[in-house]
Amino acid sequence: MTTQESFAFEGMLARAAELRDRSGPVHHDEEAGTWRVLDHPGVSRVLSDPAAFSSDFSGLTPVQEDFETFRKGNFVGMDPPDHRKLRTLVSQAFTPRVVAGLEPRIRAIAGELLDEVAGTSRFDVVDALAYPLPIIVIAELLGVPVADRPLFTRWAQVLFSGDQLGESADMADIQRALDAIAPTIREMNAYILDHIRHHRAHPGPGLTSRLVEAEFNGERLEDQEIVGFVALLLIAGHITTTALLGNAVLTFDRNPAEAAALRSAPERLPAALEEVLRMLPPFPELGRRTTREVELGGHRIPENAIVMADLASANRDPALFERPDVFEPGRSPNPHLTFGHGIHFCFGAPLARLEGRIAFEVLFSRYRDLAVAPGVPVEFQNPAVIVSVRHLALDVEQA
Repeated sequence: MTTQESFAFEGMLARAAELRDRSGPVHHDEEAGTWRVLDHPGVSRVLSDPAAFSSDFSGLTPVQEDFETFRKGNFVGMDPPDHRKLRTLVSQAFTPRVVAGLEPRIRAIAGELLDEVAGTSRFDVVDALAYPLPIIVIAELLGVPVADRPLFTRWAQVLFSGDQLGESADMADIQRALDAIAPTIREMNAYILDHIRHHRAHPGPGLTSRLVEAEFNGERLEDQEIVGFVALLLIAGHITTTALLGNAVLTFDRNPAEAAALRSAPERLPAALEEVLRMLPPFPELGRRTTREVELGGHRIPENAIVMADLASANRDPALFERPDVFEPGRSPNPHLTFGHGIHFCFGAPLARLEGRIAFEVLFSRYRDLAVAPGVPVEFQNPAVIVSVRHLALDVEQA
């Protein structure tokens, strides 16, 4: 089975494009009871107008007690002014200088991980590099024991695999999924709370200690608020880089001429990785709740409706992107929406971009050739939850 045949996400994209062409940029999904926004201008508006399109789904989605423990610090699900307070506090401890200063350590970690598979001609790039690299970086940044990384990997697998859901989940499916992963959430909450309490008693150089000490208008974060953010960074923060690395390997493998050009001119890697992000966004949709009746795409969407902003479809909007289904590693401009837009633009985007660039610089320097192993099925996550490979065998030739 080829990667092209196995990548279910591309079937989802084809259906979204057909729906956009047939029904227009905004569509009411009667079966799911949601509104889907499929074009770039519409998605941009939804993401940039929190007054009309709220990130807070309180009262509309199933409630699971263990998940509520993370709501205080998870500013992804907040609106202003609470969002601004938390993001401002966090930004004091997670500055561009902190991220840029990680480059030597990221490069060293990538090298050490590939040392572990040195001399082999085939290895799973997810197991060897794409999973452990960002987990180790995040754990060290937070001051969390790196030795616990198998635990973090297991949590991420439970939360983001989508094994509990089908491609189109209704509220009953979501409730069952929440109940199934609640023990994992409970375990994470207890672990991170212990970690925060340790840093309160024994301050150190890690990001968690800086979060404990950060102030905004004389206010400091409560422990439970820090739990929400640490969980977000530890789990969601690393999974995006994992997805980017695996998706880039697949994309480069499908486009050998472009990949060869990148190998000879690695300074072009950042633009190429942006194109991978455009074509294969790890999280293909973002949900919002209307706070009032809103007119969008010729439709009047009622108050308290769930609106799904389709990032994947917007990223291939033919009105904005020429040849949208073609991988063009030098595409410029490339205003994709993979990291979001507006106040909720992904906090970890600079780190994901840095890790992606360094990982491929190290891979290209170590191997004169790398290719998806023929005859070995590529295992994918549920694309309705995350667009990412779970296992990806590579054949490599030493440089």
